[in-house]
Amino acid sequence: MIVKAETKFVRISPTKVRQVMDLIRYKDALSAQAILANLNKRPCEFLRKILKSAIANAKAKGFDAGQLYVSKIICNVGPAWKRYKAAAFGRATPIKKRTSHIRIELDLKSQV
Repeated sequence: MIVKAETKFVRISPTKVRQVMDLIRYKDALSAQAILANLNKRPCEFLRKILKSAIANAKAKGFDAGQLYVSKIICNVGPAWKRYKAAAFGRATPIKKRTSHIRIELDLKSQV
């Protein structure tokens, strides 16, 4: 792990985020940015921000963005907001609005 960026309590379901995460895992940082820019899914906007932050952290440490790749990307389950919706016969049905904790780690490509 060279650099990392993390965001917590993102208001989107972890299962939706994991679908997009699988597309950029182990890709170059710049090609991962291109994939996220051209994909029409809601998690892309969150992942694009976190990846941009990780690249900025790498530049602050003196690394070139062209030499980095996404070595690790994780989406953990955050707390769920519990709400209720009116149902038939005066009942209430629960709604869980799920949140996510997303972490991206970048590393240098091996010089082989």
